[in-house]
Amino acid sequence: QVQLVESGGGLVQAGGSLTLSCAASGDISDLVLNLIGWHRQAPGKQREWVSSATITDTINYADDVTGRFTLSRDYAKNTVYLQMNSMKPEDTAVYYCGARNPVTFTYESWGPGTQVTVSS
Repeated sequence: QVQLVESGGGLVQAGGSLTLSCAASGDISDLVLNLIGWHRQAPGKQREWVSSATITDTINYADDVTGRFTLSRDYAKNTVYLQMNSMKPEDTAVYYCGARNPVTFTYESWGPGTQVTVSS
């Protein structure tokens, strides 16, 4: 079982930057860490995928964050990061990290989320 806790959210002006952290604990391996992805949920909308890696560790991004967001990991700290630059008001959402099962690739656990608000 993997436990996740996000941090780093807050209020930022449009054009600014934030870095979110996802601290993982429990049954962690490099593969498990590589398969942690980010989603977000804006008010009144469904949760949407933001970024994650494939089994070959190709990192993919949603179209509207490509070129602005970067996913990275620190294996020594069991932490996955989401660097967000050139932020827009439409990036306002609760951001969640999720851990995928390395066999089925389905999301099995989620953190409680961290609020990100971008003011115009």
